[in-house]
Amino acid sequence: MSILVIAEHDNDTLKSATLNTVTAAAAIGGDVAVLVAGSDCQAVAQEAAKISGVSQVIVADNVAYANQLAENMQPLIVELAAGKTHILAPATTSGKNIMPGVAALLDVAQISEVTKIESADVFERPIYAGNALAKVQSLDSVKVLTVRTTAFEEAALEGSAAVEAHGAAHDAGKSSYIGEEVVESERPELTAAKVIISGGRGMGNGENFSILEAVADKLGAAVGASRAAVDAGFVSNDMQVGQTGKIVAPELYIAVGISGAIQHLAGMKDSKVIVAINKDDEAPIFSVADYGLVADLFEAVPEFESNL
Repeated sequence: MSILVIAEHDNDTLKSATLNTVTAAAAIGGDVAVLVAGSDCQAVAQEAAKISGVSQVIVADNVAYANQLAENMQPLIVELAAGKTHILAPATTSGKNIMPGVAALLDVAQISEVTKIESADVFERPIYAGNALAKVQSLDSVKVLTVRTTAFEEAALEGSAAVEAHGAAHDAGKSSYIGEEVVESERPELTAAKVIISGGRGMGNGENFSILEAVADKLGAAVGASRAAVDAGFVSNDMQVGQTGKIVAPELYIAVGISGAIQHLAGMKDSKVIVAINKDDEAPIFSVADYGLVADLFEAVPEFESNL
């Protein structure tokens, strides 16, 4: 078997999601190659070459791939799919944008949000907002997968793969990069944070999130929110954790004033340790919590913070 992993990066640094995806690829078995497509991305290629289990790094260094536009990436990946049995990408915003088109061009089915490799052609993925797990078998000659990165450990950086240049450039001319607005914060990014403290509708308003920020500052944590808090306008949607937000699996997840709607649980229930603080002792969040505190958050959280 021959596997191609699509690297996620910013042309300077390899994103950790690639390491999780390589672990999934290694579980399939066979030779693993990593595609680094970008502009002036040689540093990323050298970093990718260090990933354990990777035998080859293919570098497509061209201005057409500077922002990994899906319309340009798709024909490149299809071209490199010759002889490959599996093509994997992280189930991130970028991966979800690129891979459906790859599957369509190859005329195969895509299997999304894979959380477990059962065999070379059987994969596990969540359905019904994570309330059930489906085992899906693909009989396609090429399996196109997106991988839920929180379900796999990061591959080590102890390898020394060969780096090869790929000269083809595909500029479809169908889209162009205009710009992006990146939220800057001194706190860790949600999907990479080891500790997250999130607030829900029970916070009452956006100003009250300062209570959580005080705890986050002492724990070196990221601050998240439920969809209810985001929809209520308490905080911006880049903080949303859940099926329609960001999927996270930190070492510690602290849910404050969050009832535990299905879509929120789907985005955080794989956290290693879950602590819930809610005054409603029947809140669904307690069904997944390792530790639960039935209390008024406006009393419990400041007391918790003062003892850190």
